[in-house]
Amino acid sequence: MIDFEKMDGLAPGIVQDAQTGEVLMLGFLNPTSYAKTLETGFVTFWSRTRQKLWMKGETSGNRLRIISASTDCDNDTLLFRVEVEGDGLVCHEGTVSCFTRSIALDAEKTEAASGK
Repeated sequence: MIDFEKMDGLAPGIVQDAQTGEVLMLGFLNPTSYAKTLETGFVTFWSRTRQKLWMKGETSGNRLRIISASTDCDNDTLLFRVEVEGDGLVCHEGTVSCFTRSIALDAEKTEAASGK
């Protein structure tokens, strides 16, 4: 049972490419979108901005067909391993993954934290 109460009725859903392991996106699910996801076999999110169900790819054709699904040890986060239908561009900016913006890290602090 997914614990939707920890985040006021929502649970994060991480989407990962089943073949490459690349993290493609993160969205949020509520109990209704979770039930729809299980029913259809395609990831359906709850749009926090539009306040409605949203099946990724319903307009672009880049639907997220679930290969496997799991939850974390606290049952409050979902991981969907998917096959992307369509042209494979998951991000609304036209890229495969939404995670394309690098963050510069302070090398000295990073090395100190890792004990090097």
